[in-house]
Amino acid sequence: MIAYCGISCDECPTFLATQADDYKKRKELAAQSRARGLDVRPEDINCDGCKAGSGRQIEYCSGCKIRICATSKGYETCAECSGLQECADLLRVFEVVPEAKARLEELI
Repeated sequence: MIAYCGISCDECPTFLATQADDYKKRKELAAQSRARGLDVRPEDINCDGCKAGSGRQIEYCSGCKIRICATSKGYETCAECSGLQECADLLRVFEVVPEAKARLEELI
């Protein structure tokens, strides 16, 4: 489950907490988000992956500019995009999750 940006959804703590229906983990993740200044409640921590057509998606993923761009172009991942190396949104993801860049580069 590789997201458009290269993040592995099946390694994402939000995805894992959702799939396990783990309220304790949701509560921990919400507290971590609040510590970063985000208004997130445990019940907001629900995601079936950014490519889930009709599944649950955390607000950040459902409104993600990268996801919106890739789906509008019909891409499976951003590895298909000629602007991969210059995309400011992707570069921000790569700063936090460097392995996402490596995953996309493997797909080129």
